[in-house]
Amino acid sequence: MHSSTPSPRRSARSLGLTLALVSAFAFGGSGTAAKPLIEAGLSPLHVVWLRVAGAALVLLPLAWRHRSALRQRPGVLTGFGLLAVAGVQACYFASIARIPVGVALLIEYLGPPLLLGYVKFVQRRPVSRGAAVGAAVAVGGLACVVEVWNGLSFDALGVLFALGAACCQVGYFVLADAGRQGERPIDPIAVSAFGLLIGAVVLTVLTRPWEADWGLLTGQVTMNGHRLPALLPAAWMVLVATVLAYLTGVVAVQHLSPPVAGVVANLEAVVATVLAWVLLGEHLGLPQLAGGALVLAGAFAAQTSKPAADPAPVPESPVPVPDPPVSLPESPAAAGPRPA
Repeated sequence: MHSSTPSPRRSARSLGLTLALVSAFAFGGSGTAAKPLIEAGLSPLHVVWLRVAGAALVLLPLAWRHRSALRQRPGVLTGFGLLAVAGVQACYFASIARIPVGVALLIEYLGPPLLLGYVKFVQRRPVSRGAAVGAAVAVGGLACVVEVWNGLSFDALGVLFALGAACCQVGYFVLADAGRQGERPIDPIAVSAFGLLIGAVVLTVLTRPWEADWGLLTGQVTMNGHRLPALLPAAWMVLVATVLAYLTGVVAVQHLSPPVAGVVANLEAVVATVLAWVLLGEHLGLPQLAGGALVLAGAFAAQTSKPAADPAPVPESPVPVPDPPVSLPESPAAAGPRPA
């Protein structure tokens, strides 16, 4: 009889996929929660600082609990904070100041194909065909979701910033995966907690939050014609779109391969578009619906593919070892006792 118990590898993959989906849905709600705060008078950069600094404060007890990780793997944690937290945000907002939002989003979400190239040509690890096909299909779908053809313009510096955001997104997946490797793997909670803390420090220098009017948070904001306390979308942005999103995302990368997790993360743009349609009343056209279906198809193709096997190591040619010279003892006494 065959056992119906799932293998540990399959169970880990299922858990990773579930967490990747939760992370994509959580990340996708950040823009919907941020828009009422921006319309109320906070600048986009100050909203980003509120998001990251608030999440860092929530995770501060967990960072203290895992403080030994900072001594064990300082490079991974610092890199995650600089790239996956501060770098993505700073580059993205610098890009949308010069090019349309849809174009910036599409370039930023070139991260998964760039990640495939990094894994294959830099790390020299195999990439499954399903992950490659899924990434290509998902990027095509994203072009429809963000309607990249509307207001298409070219600004070299804006495109450069958007590419910087894409490269920082690659850093998110690579460093999240690096945390579980090496002689001293670190808890993914430590990666998220210290990454957000370091990112908050960097963004504090860049955004100068003391210049913002934080009294707006005590009032009300408007979402799709409805008034609600400003603290409600702020809390959602901090607790769900940042704390939950980063915690589940990092764990997902460590259970899936980074390329597969990267393709599934493209669902974030679809979630953001659908939530904007439902909660903010923004129109969702036929091209966006078709693009969303393509992104889903790409994510499905990536996560159902079999993980690529590492190439078998080439056996080394055995080096012939000469037999040691046999020396005959001069006398039985010099040979010592004979073994029984």
